[in-house]
Amino acid sequence: MAAELDVAAGALLTVWDGARERTANRISTAQLRAVMLVERQDGINLRRLAAGLDMLLSSASRLCDRLVAAGMLEREPGRADRREISLHLTAEARRLLTELREDRRQHLAAILADMTPEGRAALLRGLQEFDEAARARVVRPVSPLVPQPNGPDAEQLPEIRTVVDPQLNWSAGDAAVFRTA
Repeated sequence: MAAELDVAAGALLTVWDGARERTANRISTAQLRAVMLVERQDGINLRRLAAGLDMLLSSASRLCDRLVAAGMLEREPGRADRREISLHLTAEARRLLTELREDRRQHLAAILADMTPEGRAALLRGLQEFDEAARARVVRPVSPLVPQPNGPDAEQLPEIRTVVDPQLNWSAGDAAVFRTA
């Protein structure tokens, strides 16, 4: 079943990647992941951003420097500790994310229109169940490129540890799993 899903998901990933290439070509994939994480956790500090992106603090700092220079992020001194920097999206970053999502939704809608209503409903049910199972199994978010629910702990970064499922033969700490979207 995993092999068949891997093959079938290829078209979905192609749509996802195509939207990223068409709309977010002004920033790298790593920068897009950072922008999406800041969107979900407005005011996040650099240390939490680095942890959420699974990168060194120095690398996250350089990434933020590039995003500030590109007009995607703003740095603001912390309210409690002025040495602490909080990160916020600019209007340009919000426009970029809106374009990305709109492009992706348009292409998905065109493909979904070619499916039967039953097929669309089954796909949605299956993906929702898959999402719930994946979130229960994987401690760390699959990727900042994947939309996250706006639940009560949406502001919290989960504890970072590796969870291995021997039957699926992948772990939450694997770069391929963490960055898939």
